[in-house]
Amino acid sequence: MRRRLERWVLCLKIAAQAVLSPVAYAACALIVRDGKVLLVRHSYVPGWLLPGGGIARGEAAADAILREMKEEIGLVKSSPPTLFGLYSRRTGWATNVIALYLLDDAEFIFVPNLEIREIVFTDPLRPPDGTPNSVRRRLEEYAGLQPKAAYW
Repeated sequence: MRRRLERWVLCLKIAAQAVLSPVAYAACALIVRDGKVLLVRHSYVPGWLLPGGGIARGEAAADAILREMKEEIGLVKSSPPTLFGLYSRRTGWATNVIALYLLDDAEFIFVPNLEIREIVFTDPLRPPDGTPNSVRRRLEEYAGLQPKAAYW
């Protein structure tokens, strides 16, 4: 019961942000180990996604991605984030701006949590079933098979 309530509160928080702000700013991470990219499975969104989350008002995007990685996957340390690309995405009547960062030498201790249920390192050219096309495009960009796009 508590988990359902926490999930409902998390979804309500995300919905409130979309209603109150016509532009949402987010950061996602490309964490690569041995040529494979980290993807996560959320508790409230289907599919395998790049880890990341919202950037708070007045927060620097590079700081936000490190904070999000600590919260989501238990990031212990990494090299400073390197901006890979900046993308726009229309979501209903709002616009999302997504800063995608490379995090090299990432060390983390993952424990499933309220937000992230599981993780997987995957070949960027063969992501698991359920990976949305937007993430597949980012992986192709990372692999050098596609030019970087302006839209997520």
